[in-house]
Amino acid sequence: MQAKFSTIHNLNQNWIGMNPENRLKCFNSLGRILAEDLFLSLPTVYQAELITHMSLVERRAWLRMLPLDDVADVIQCLPEAQRDLSLNLLDDETKQEVQGLLAYAEDQAGGLMTPQIIRLHPDMEVEIAIQYLRTYAKHHHEKAYYTYVVDQDQRLLGVVSFRDLLMAETNKKVADIMQKDFISIPDKLDREDVARVFSSHRVSSIPVIDDHGRLKGVVTYDDIAHVIQEEATEDIQKIGGMEALGLPYWKTGFTAMIKKRAGWLTMLFLGEMLTATAMTHYDEDIERAVVLALFIPLIISSGGNSGSQASTLVIRAMALGEVKLTQWWKVLIREIGSGIALGAILGTVAFIRILLWPNKETIYGPHYWLVAFTVAFSLGGVVLWGATAGSMLPFILRKLGFDPASASAPFVATLVDVTGLIIYFTVATLILGGTLL
Repeated sequence: MQAKFSTIHNLNQNWIGMNPENRLKCFNSLGRILAEDLFLSLPTVYQAELITHMSLVERRAWLRMLPLDDVADVIQCLPEAQRDLSLNLLDDETKQEVQGLLAYAEDQAGGLMTPQIIRLHPDMEVEIAIQYLRTYAKHHHEKAYYTYVVDQDQRLLGVVSFRDLLMAETNKKVADIMQKDFISIPDKLDREDVARVFSSHRVSSIPVIDDHGRLKGVVTYDDIAHVIQEEATEDIQKIGGMEALGLPYWKTGFTAMIKKRAGWLTMLFLGEMLTATAMTHYDEDIERAVVLALFIPLIISSGGNSGSQASTLVIRAMALGEVKLTQWWKVLIREIGSGIALGAILGTVAFIRILLWPNKETIYGPHYWLVAFTVAFSLGGVVLWGATAGSMLPFILRKLGFDPASASAPFVATLVDVTGLIIYFTVATLILGGTLL
């Protein structure tokens, strides 16, 4: 058993790095048991890739191995010309249920749910319900821990766990033991919001209902786990300053990779050119006090780092539902306080560093005290501005209907670089005016 698990794990690790031809050869070389375990463990996109190279007989057999929601996902990943062909390989009942799932968008709760669930009527006796469960289990192999109580119109009335059903007195009605206070989600709910519900309530499954309260299926944690990973990957890629790939790294073509990275990189480059423009405005000040140029990288990088920290924290908090759009002012107050504290810390470190540096008069001139004050106060202002701008930008983007993750760390850093120079030289003019300037 351990050897089989190790083999499957190694194949999964190496699968992405193989080209499609080698993946097919590797799959065909496996014995039936190993091939089944590997197929069931692969991401949907690779299952669909294998399906496209199978004969119709093989395709029917492999599709029937999958749960209905996974069948729908695989068919959605197939080339459009092969979708109807694959659907027609299923028996009528299965085909109808899969078509019901395909009617929903892939990123909706209805597209994630499993329609095969255990339904009970409220007036059913516990003993009869248990007998029904035994019969159902003989013909269905999916994992289940709850049964769902519905009326004649399939409206969800309550939820009963297997444990409560088995522990109840046999002559009681299902309605007497069902939980009426339960969590459910609408079938059109976006998958990000579904993931938030799972994270908030820490449940293993959630029933899905339509606008009329009718039970359509159930989303399990297994159904949503890959969604959580995909959403986190997408956000991380955007925060890194690029367009989300939408596919695994090795599955993304070289040209597509360049297109998704070049756009943001060009925008960031044009933004950084504003920094050079801002510096030309202060070229006379730099000529009169060359020592100011020594601290430009220190000032702008500290502001950019502060803004990147703030934007990353807020973006992640918004993604997890910890921070809502209406709480922007609370975040603003908190980040202003954080910016002042962090700016004071960095400013103090810079001030002490300049004063204690050997040969400070030779390096910074006779007015090194004023230079130290200039750098310290500039750092305080730039870090405060970075924290404020970095924390508010995700809220502005969300308000405008954009993804807050687009407020990437490089984007925020570029924005703060330009304004940081303005803050730096404004402070320098106030403190060094009449001496160095």
